[in-house]
Amino acid sequence: MEQISAEINALNAQIQALLEERETLTSVNFDSSDDSLESIVAAYRRQARENPALAAEVKGIDDAIAFLEKQLKQKQSQLQRLPVKVKRSLQEEQLEIAREEAQIHAKLINELAAELTAEIRQLKACADELSPLYWQIYYKPFITGFKTISVPYVRSDGEVWTIVNRIV
Repeated sequence: MEQISAEINALNAQIQALLEERETLTSVNFDSSDDSLESIVAAYRRQARENPALAAEVKGIDDAIAFLEKQLKQKQSQLQRLPVKVKRSLQEEQLEIAREEAQIHAKLINELAAELTAEIRQLKACADELSPLYWQIYYKPFITGFKTISVPYVRSDGEVWTIVNRIV
């Protein structure tokens, strides 16, 4: 399924590139005073007559786009015909990969939270030591807000993951 999806993405990218190339090749100058359908058709025909090599290249691009679009439809139909079990197993595989990556990040967050908790406690100890002297000199607290300091922590019951704030 991943291979088919990659092929579909590659086909889409190639078709888009060809459409952009065709657009740059077929820029036609129109007479702004006459923008009727007949004048537009005449301008395109005149350009094709004046530059047959360009017209042939545009035709080749159009043929390539038509062929790639046909292949794209075939790949999309192949993707839709995959059995449900195969699709389900691929989804489960993708989910497991994402879950393992999330576990790595959750473990790192919890490690950082433990370090942050230790640092906050050390800062609080410094503040507790300095506060009386700081009050005497500056008539205000050294640090405030220690009652509400929290750090994130990721926990899981096996199915659902929760990020909670633990008060330090």
